[in-house]
Amino acid sequence: MEKDVTGMDELLAGYAAGTLSYPAQALVGAHLELSERNRGYVSSLETLAGAGLEDVDPVAMSDRDALLSAIFSAPPVDLNDNERAIDASEPETEPGAETASVPASLRAIVGGSIDSLPWKTLLPGVKECKFGEIDGCNSSLLWVRAGRAMPSHTHHGTELTLVLQGGFSDQDGHYATGDVAYADGDIDHKPLADKGEDCICFAVTAGRLELTGPVGRWFAPFMK
Repeated sequence: MEKDVTGMDELLAGYAAGTLSYPAQALVGAHLELSERNRGYVSSLETLAGAGLEDVDPVAMSDRDALLSAIFSAPPVDLNDNERAIDASEPETEPGAETASVPASLRAIVGGSIDSLPWKTLLPGVKECKFGEIDGCNSSLLWVRAGRAMPSHTHHGTELTLVLQGGFSDQDGHYATGDVAYADGDIDHKPLADKGEDCICFAVTAGRLELTGPVGRWFAPFMK
């Protein structure tokens, strides 16, 4: 579960207002797909935002007639063609694969299949796939073998972690599929994956991660 209630409320408010970075917006969207817990709250925020727009004075639009003409003269969109294009662009997941499916909100970043990604082994039992920097944030997938612990680390910035499969625990509690964990420079933790199922997470970070334990510091040069 989300332990930092205030931080999670601010995150959801940013999502409803559309002010988050693109990776964070996608992460929260995936959270809402996987968990019912905050859907009602976000729906209420979006309703309030819509009501607020009704009180905003209208602004005159320049070249109104030309814009409307361009809209109405555009060829109609065949929704079936769009669906076929999406299906063709997303590789099929191997039948029976025991890995998490990719929520729709993350597919523009992650793609359609977790199994086909170019995973890199960070250390025994821990793999990562990086997606680069977008809107000043880095996003990645982490795959931690069941029962394996990540090295102790803290953050120079913030980190949002969404659990896609399995779960993990740290000193703040337990996080299951669909939960979001928030970490910053005040937190030095050592996440431990649940036994019985590998843990797969989508992480969005602003700032760098710093390994703090003796084993982690030894592995640090290999994790860049």
